[in-house]
Amino acid sequence: MASDNKTIAKNTMALYFRMGITMLVGLFTSRVILQVLGVTDMGINATVGGVVAFAGFLNAALSNGTSRFLTVALGKGDKEELKSTFSTCFWVHFGLALILVLLVETVGLWFLYNKLIIPADRMDAAVWVFHLSVISMVATMTQVPYGACLIAHERMDMYAYTSLIDVFLKLMIVYALTLFDVDKLKLYSTLFFCTSMGMLLFYRWFCATRFEECRVDFKFDKRVFKPILVFSGWQLFANISISLNSNGILMLLNMFFSPAVVAARAISLQVNSYATQFMTNFRTAANPQIIKKYAAGDYEGSKHLLLESTKYCYYMMLMLSLPIYLLSYQLLYLWLGQVPEYCDIFLKLVVIQSLFQIFDTGLYTAIYADGNIKWNALTSPTIGFIAFPVVYVLFKFGASPIALSWVFIVVFVILGCIQKPLILIKICGYTFRDFIPMYWSCLKVTIISTVIPVMYDCWIRIQTDNQYLIFFSVVVISVLSVCASSWCFGIDASMREKVIQFVKNKIQK
Repeated sequence: MASDNKTIAKNTMALYFRMGITMLVGLFTSRVILQVLGVTDMGINATVGGVVAFAGFLNAALSNGTSRFLTVALGKGDKEELKSTFSTCFWVHFGLALILVLLVETVGLWFLYNKLIIPADRMDAAVWVFHLSVISMVATMTQVPYGACLIAHERMDMYAYTSLIDVFLKLMIVYALTLFDVDKLKLYSTLFFCTSMGMLLFYRWFCATRFEECRVDFKFDKRVFKPILVFSGWQLFANISISLNSNGILMLLNMFFSPAVVAARAISLQVNSYATQFMTNFRTAANPQIIKKYAAGDYEGSKHLLLESTKYCYYMMLMLSLPIYLLSYQLLYLWLGQVPEYCDIFLKLVVIQSLFQIFDTGLYTAIYADGNIKWNALTSPTIGFIAFPVVYVLFKFGASPIALSWVFIVVFVILGCIQKPLILIKICGYTFRDFIPMYWSCLKVTIISTVIPVMYDCWIRIQTDNQYLIFFSVVVISVLSVCASSWCFGIDASMREKVIQFVKNKIQK
């Protein structure tokens, strides 16, 4: 257990290092990109990329199966099964990529020309972005087995190291945008495509030279393919729903509103994604241990690690979400220099959504480890599917773009607090009592930690107009409030004692 915790901690720190660098550079480059491209071109880039990404729901379904079975094979220690699984997965992804190219370059291109609201003088640039996105989709799809191997081997430190290169390349893209007097959207999409391809090739080289199974041959094992296909078949329905409610929503927005509204939604999601990465990095580091414990038959250990890690993910997300919610407009203004219409309220609501999403994504790991995803694959997408037509009808009757945010908050409340616990009880041997401490701790911490920051935010805005003072003081008080509440009411006495002892040992050394 101590060794497992050390591995999780080490990988989490590596991922946080990577996230810190990419977040700082991402905030800087996004500001410059918005200023150079403008709101309209930024919206076009998000929408057109979404058209191609929408077709990737098939890839997403197979990706989950690939990652799951590679991790299980590694946990078993069966090298031959691991090699066979990798090669089979690679050729499946390659074949699927060819099929999707045909689909996207016909149906997707028709949708781009006939259904999206794009200014006529920007259609040529939109088509350019579209074709580059298609090529990128093919490369990304065949990259999935390599990424799955990195995570299965728990080599998250590689993401931290390569972030330095990625940061440098992104800064060069921003610099190039200010140098050349050409179509900025075409230039940006081309340079971004080239850097992405370079990073993918590097990861492939690293995996091929470090992991014996990552050497592609022409082996296609039907015995490996069949369980992956069954597992991914159940995932397919779920990933159609996910793709519909992410990339599909961006396209839906562009069918009823201008690209500027799409840009506002995309910007709000980008800010929230940086915050969500704090949770995702911890979850990514913990997931292999949860799966390996389950595969080894340590069901109680897997359950304990799942519930505890989900709870801590929530605390981390709350620590970031509270100041983001209170300071959303100031944050956007300091970051971008301009705040597109609807961006402020989009950000506030997506932050609320993300808190409930923690439970949905966190608890799914137990289903993923068990492999019996039938019930989740039937119920979760069905709930998600309802959201898209509801939003469409609301838009059709003249509702504000904000309506979609409220719909998705309701969806994730149902998924994270009702649907996932019921499935874990049904297939993984959990009980209602297992979940009560986790939800109760999260509720206590949320209520207690928000009182002082909310009251202080109202008071300081009356006392001064100094935006920098308001911003930094609210951030500090919000973070301290969540940390103190989590420490006092979110973790048990034994865990507090372990943390105190750990700190004392470090100080003594």
